[in-house]
Amino acid sequence: MTVSKVLLMCAGPFTDVVTTNLKLRNPSDKRVCFKVKTTAPRRYCVRPNSGIVDPGATVTISVMLQPFDYDPNEKSKHKFMVQTIFAPSNVNDLEAMWKDAKPDDLMDSKLRCVFEMPSDNDKMNELESTKAVSVLNASKADGTSGAKAGSLSMDDTEMRKLMEECKRLQTEVGKLLDENRQLKVLENVCICTN
Repeated sequence: MTVSKVLLMCAGPFTDVVTTNLKLRNPSDKRVCFKVKTTAPRRYCVRPNSGIVDPGATVTISVMLQPFDYDPNEKSKHKFMVQTIFAPSNVNDLEAMWKDAKPDDLMDSKLRCVFEMPSDNDKMNELESTKAVSVLNASKADGTSGAKAGSLSMDDTEMRKLMEECKRLQTEVGKLLDENRQLKVLENVCICTN
């Protein structure tokens, strides 16, 4: 069984459910049973958390981190293990099969969960964008443009164009930061094969 990751990245803030997908691929010519275990079962919802993967097939597993108050000390404590075993030809009861499985027949892949909070840079960009939009909205509300107020010498159309360009550039910076984070993680990630 091939597991697509050795690290599960969970990006904050953690006020909503954070979902990360994991792919299991069965490169063998036999059916393989799997189950996913975690050191923090109350914090995660894993779907499907067990099942059978047909030969040559791939299964996508969703790991859903439940909302919680972020504690930097928990950064790397949560771990997962994907256990696999070749499926017997007459498997009807997966639970009984797992209970009766011999340790030598089990294969496992271990994964670590990494929590990542938005950087201070991301927060500053978001704050600046919010302030700029507030200034634009306030000048429209009181009927003054920047030029009339004397602080800016441009009209609403120019200001709007600048704000749109600023938003576009901030979105692009955000995408580049996300891509950079993913590339840094991929430098340390390899594919586990059992």
